[in-house]
Amino acid sequence: MAKQHTDPTMTDTTSQSPENEEPAGTTSQPDAQPASSASAQADSRARSDAARVSSRLITSDASSDLLQGSEATGFDARHFLKHVSDAPGIYRMLDSAGDVLYVGKAKRLKARLSSYFRNTGLNAKTQALVGRIADVQVTITRSETEALLLEQTLIKELRPPYNILLRDDKSYPYVFISQHHDYPALEFKRVRHKRNDGRYFGPYPSSVAVRESLTLMQKIFRLRNCEDSVFAHRERPCLQYQINRCTAPCVDYISKQDYRRDMEHAVMCLNGQSDKVTDELSQAMEDAAMRLEFEEAARLRDQVAQLRRMQEKQYVDTGTGNADILALAERPGGLCISVVSVRQGRMLGARHFSPGNGLDLTSSELLTSFVSQYYLGQDREMPDEVLTSLALDDANLLEGALSEKAERRVRVAHQVRGHRAQWLTLAQTNAEQHLATQLASRQQLSNRFLSLRDALGLDEVPKRLECFDISHSHGEATVASCVVFDHDGPIKSDYRRFNIEGVTAGDDYAAMQQALTRRFKRLQEGEGKRPDILLVDGGKGQLNMARGVFESLGVTDIILLGVAKGTTRKAGLETLFIETVHDTLDLDSHSPALHLIQHVRDESHRFAIAGHRAKRDKARRTSSLEGIAGVGPKRRRELLKFFGGLQGVKQASKPELARVPGISESLAELIHQALHG
Repeated sequence: MAKQHTDPTMTDTTSQSPENEEPAGTTSQPDAQPASSASAQADSRARSDAARVSSRLITSDASSDLLQGSEATGFDARHFLKHVSDAPGIYRMLDSAGDVLYVGKAKRLKARLSSYFRNTGLNAKTQALVGRIADVQVTITRSETEALLLEQTLIKELRPPYNILLRDDKSYPYVFISQHHDYPALEFKRVRHKRNDGRYFGPYPSSVAVRESLTLMQKIFRLRNCEDSVFAHRERPCLQYQINRCTAPCVDYISKQDYRRDMEHAVMCLNGQSDKVTDELSQAMEDAAMRLEFEEAARLRDQVAQLRRMQEKQYVDTGTGNADILALAERPGGLCISVVSVRQGRMLGARHFSPGNGLDLTSSELLTSFVSQYYLGQDREMPDEVLTSLALDDANLLEGALSEKAERRVRVAHQVRGHRAQWLTLAQTNAEQHLATQLASRQQLSNRFLSLRDALGLDEVPKRLECFDISHSHGEATVASCVVFDHDGPIKSDYRRFNIEGVTAGDDYAAMQQALTRRFKRLQEGEGKRPDILLVDGGKGQLNMARGVFESLGVTDIILLGVAKGTTRKAGLETLFIETVHDTLDLDSHSPALHLIQHVRDESHRFAIAGHRAKRDKARRTSSLEGIAGVGPKRRRELLKFFGGLQGVKQASKPELARVPGISESLAELIHQALHG
């Protein structure tokens, strides 16, 4: 007899008619925190005490429209469905190894799950999913909304292969202004804190958009952009003041009142009220001219001109409205969903996503699943409106879930007029243009992989290519990088850096040996995916080192390829070594295979250098303090904050060091002695 768990806090709801059930294969997405305490509780219970319903008895009934399940796994669908509740809830489909294949939600579990086990009407991908099912776990919830929220939590945690997943999604960045400083700075923030520590503007579609806004506001209103610790210890204006990018509040060159006025003008611009700021500054310019203060009038004139140039760049500006506009473009071989962000009537930019379509969903089902994951699977700020290029399945359910998470009304709409229709047109254009560019790039990359197959004489096209590189400065802060490419381009979520320790400074061979050993030991332990080709930057010596690592670990079936720069170190003149140092691979400088190798090698080099510089800079900032007994991370932060940096700490006297919170006179003497010998 199949068993089913019903949580005592989750009660069945009245069954709805089958016509309202979502189509087979509709999915949602992963990637964030649960939206409510109820969903968090449901998530915990789902993982700890989910209802398991399974059977291993196979029967046959040719006259039945209902499939019996999977012959390969022994799952009996008929027996399973007899004991499934018709209440709302979520379900997880598992394979014979116990891995989750798919997570879904349903208003009526029995009706929804029955749709998978039919003899007709299933597409090829859904049939493939059903053929792998060895077990199904269900959890009953109190409502369909709660099931939707729990579904997103589980998809985020489990990342099932048959759900569509957003790759490498990050939280939106914001512009932040502290409310606890007399002269606040405009700052970049990736996460919006719930505590009331200041004002946030955004979210922006990318870090580039934030930095453009910060640069523009600083240029027009001359607001500071330095850290508070630096600001507190300035004794004379910095370079920003000299180039008219700051009014030097650190040395009292501007009053608090005037600085606040400039900051409020910047805030108005960030809120989409640049027209009002332009009017105020124009009037102030005329008043200054009437008072014969021509230098002040000229400064205000320049501000007005810069503001008007900024306004001309805005495509849509209604003065009101906070909305996200989502449009889907689909062609054979790919799809793109563009999210255009509008805040206070001002378009902030667009982000583009290319989720997979694991179950051949319709365009409407895809967009519905994306909206679910994007907002319910992420801890992001909700707009007032979500406008979509297609009518969504369960639009009312989604609107209710979004409103519940936002704790206010969030409107989901498809058919709109006026400036909202303009926004939809703009988002659709963005999606189609990005998809066209993406498909062209993907085709070029695919051709390069085909060319590499032919150049290496392989039977199959390689699917995954990894490249290792080493970076250091005369042996300092040695870092190894590993970048990964497939036919869609770089897989940045699989990139890795290795901090190299315990080798002779400048010994690239030992560094490469350590990095490869760590990488492929983890592979043998089941961590990570196996590459088809391993590319090492460094030529004969590094290729020999990689071969030795493979032999010691018993790694086979991975092609080794070494790249040695020519004597002139120019692109196109590289020497390629394959498998052994005695076999060279001669490719024409125009060969697509060579272009692929160069692209991957250059990306590995860039990633290694970035990691090396970060490690080196961090060591140079903190190494002088890290070795001092009694000076831990907290006291180091206090010292650096109090004196505005390491140089200030080094220049401080013993009495000055003792004024830092947490630093006693004896510790101050110890610090001073350590820094000055």
